[in-house]
Amino acid sequence: MKKMPRILTVNPGSTTTKLGYFQGTEAVEIQQIDHLKNPLWNSMTENEQFEERLRATEKFIAGKSLDLVMARGGILKPLSSGVYIINDKMLEDLKNAPMKHASNLAAPIAKIIADKRHIPGYIADPVTVDELQEIARYSGHPFFPRKSIFHALNQKAVARKYAETISKKYEDLNLIVIHMGGGISIGAHRHGLVIDVNQALDGEGPFSPERSGTLPAGDLVRAAFSGKFSENEMLKMITGNGGLKAYLGTADVKRLLENKDKETMKIIDAMIYQIAKYAGEMAVVLQGKIDAVIFTGGLAHAGYIIRQLTGYLSFLNSDFAVFPGENELEALAFNGLLAWKGKIKTKKYR
Repeated sequence: MKKMPRILTVNPGSTTTKLGYFQGTEAVEIQQIDHLKNPLWNSMTENEQFEERLRATEKFIAGKSLDLVMARGGILKPLSSGVYIINDKMLEDLKNAPMKHASNLAAPIAKIIADKRHIPGYIADPVTVDELQEIARYSGHPFFPRKSIFHALNQKAVARKYAETISKKYEDLNLIVIHMGGGISIGAHRHGLVIDVNQALDGEGPFSPERSGTLPAGDLVRAAFSGKFSENEMLKMITGNGGLKAYLGTADVKRLLENKDKETMKIIDAMIYQIAKYAGEMAVVLQGKIDAVIFTGGLAHAGYIIRQLTGYLSFLNSDFAVFPGENELEALAFNGLLAWKGKIKTKKYR
């Protein structure tokens, strides 16, 4: 019997680094390092912050045996879903990525760790996974083609996990996967490909705890040219300070649901309504042939939200499955195990 691989998972955030040590998909140790505890953090250069993260990772794995390293994928060029070997081309593209994001640091950290130990280092399903069918790329104006940027890592992982629970292959199923966190992405998975999904990074789709979602275009343009807001303020209005945060002053859904204030519930119900509406769009994309609707992300812990959504979507007559939590570290370990077992073939980034 083949042993379970010992896997390090690396997921940097803006001021944190989340690390996991797994035996297969079983978490042996999880640690979240809060870099703000270092009073010098905000005065460090980018390179100094990188070195700090690398030192923290080395400390975490000191004395541990490793078989492979799995890193969160950064802002790369559009690519197909899968597990990719970290190579020099990938590191160069991350260094020159069009957007600065902490996830761009994961692969460089993993590469250093892996090379020192002569073991493989991979990323899996970065946010730029692009499997859109051609018709889904049209937005309504050639200046604005629709892009695929979404919670690919978690969406793909829970879709494969669901397939395992019913003893079927992910590639044989039609699924709607609804990831609900600070941002919300809703994907139409047809036979292993996400053929349509809202561009969650910039807030397309339903509004969420922190994102405004798809706004009335004319009003948005007029606000942008009103002279009242800078470009950065407009972007923060859409992503970061939108959605529940804009309406209610907080993105803490758990606390909001506990209060059950009438006005608060009205806004939360509106968010749920929009999520269901966009899920309905994906049902049309799949022409009503849907094996299951899968709920995931942090908001999937909220029973109220799941009950309301299943009520809206009951007409689909499909299975419903709930995999709560964002689970990036677990998703990385899951993909690492699939690659280790040869159930998915690793790819070369070009």
